[in-house]
Amino acid sequence: MEVRYTPIGHVHSPHDTPEDVAHDEVADTTGEIVLEDEYERGLEGLEEFSHAVVLAHLDEVDESRLTARPPHVDDVEVGVFATRSPFRPTPIAQTVVEVLEIDGPRVRVRGLDLVDGTPVLDLKPHVRTVEGDLDVGWLEE
Repeated sequence: MEVRYTPIGHVHSPHDTPEDVAHDEVADTTGEIVLEDEYERGLEGLEEFSHAVVLAHLDEVDESRLTARPPHVDDVEVGVFATRSPFRPTPIAQTVVEVLEIDGPRVRVRGLDLVDGTPVLDLKPHVRTVEGDLDVGWLEE
């Protein structure tokens, strides 16, 4: 089965390459999600949410791996599906950003870990879907 998507926009980011994304600085990184003009109306109401989920296609990733070593943890190797590694069988990224401002088809955000020009597949409001305590696996170590 083949699945195809047409991007609805792109990322405007200070990160030029995946190596430029400093994980320790992502929380303060600002940029924009720039939608195609035809999707601007779809942003109505998003300004009422503090955060949004960005789904993007990692178009600069040209390899996949089934295991990953998280960059901020020593001596841990886990399956790629237990990480946020970009080297996935299907290079789709999910990232949560703080919505700072919406101006036309441009959404200014903070917390951006995507490379400049990355195609955006979807944008959704971030909502709590699971109540109670969450287990966070190897991240607790």
